[in-house]
Amino acid sequence: MSITKELFGKYLDQDIYKYTLQNTNGMSVVLSNFGATILSINVPDKNGEVADVIGGYDDLQSYIEADGYQGAIIGRVGNRICKGKFTLDGVDYSMYINNGPNHLHGGKEGFDKKIWQILSTNDSDEPSIKFFLLSKDGEENYPGNLSVTVTYTLNNEGALSIRYEATTDKRTIINLTNHTYFNLGGYNSGKIFDHVLWLDADTYLPTDDTLIPTGEIRSVEGTPFDFRLPKTIGRDFNTHNQDLIFAGGYDHCFNFVGDETVMPKLRAKVVHNSGRVMEMYTNQPCVQFYSGNFLTNEKYPFKNQCSQNKQMAFCLETQHMPDSINHDNFTNVILNPEEKYDYTTIYKFYAE
Repeated sequence: MSITKELFGKYLDQDIYKYTLQNTNGMSVVLSNFGATILSINVPDKNGEVADVIGGYDDLQSYIEADGYQGAIIGRVGNRICKGKFTLDGVDYSMYINNGPNHLHGGKEGFDKKIWQILSTNDSDEPSIKFFLLSKDGEENYPGNLSVTVTYTLNNEGALSIRYEATTDKRTIINLTNHTYFNLGGYNSGKIFDHVLWLDADTYLPTDDTLIPTGEIRSVEGTPFDFRLPKTIGRDFNTHNQDLIFAGGYDHCFNFVGDETVMPKLRAKVVHNSGRVMEMYTNQPCVQFYSGNFLTNEKYPFKNQCSQNKQMAFCLETQHMPDSINHDNFTNVILNPEEKYDYTTIYKFYAE
């Protein structure tokens, strides 16, 4: 078990580094202080062959310039806010519009484009790195000074833990997540339709044609959104369904069964014919399952000049409901000064 560090490049005259967390079972995770980003997750298959199972780029400049949020921490509010508007404590806020008519993933310069400080590293049996970011009052027009830490920890059982913590000095809204794109066959192995997915979700959020939730919380029963029994991602992908048509595939919030839990609970499992398995544990109430419908950026190919193509990777972004601040029946995204935002998501990898 170890952590190594190497220079990745420079941004705004500051050094940007790559940090590699290694366990004793052939798995490694590469992180960067730019965007507190996951750059690579290298996992053995059933034959012991190691592959990088996430999308991303070879060079820092692509992470700086591209808009795909590859592997990054998303904030202050992940997902969409309708027309970039919300009201909090009688004050109307207008946010930067960067996704059709809506505000997406924190705005013009979200947490994915920030240089994060390294608060601590722990080179022990479970190597970890704690990143810190201060989002100042008024940044991207969000209220309050928000102090955020994100801690990545890798253990010897193949579990990568992401703990999100935050405090504020003024009532604000927050919805942090991570935007890693997975393909368990390897990032360059083609479409993800053969991945078998199970989701512990009995409802999902229908959207309008700009991917803003309508306000309805709909049962997955009898829809292509029912993953309560494992099925391939591709099985119902081309079903004639208005929600799938609007999004070009899956790009929807799935709501977990039962109340929020204190400890992370198994909420998703993905199995691939390479033998690689990924389990997802979280104490967040929802996950945005995104099937990579907009992976078409020719200017920024993936690692080793691999072309970006639609549905070549998927995201499981644990979070609260999108546009929650504008829906009384959605999850609460308001953080008060006397409270602490504290959630953990674990992606566990193994081969069978």
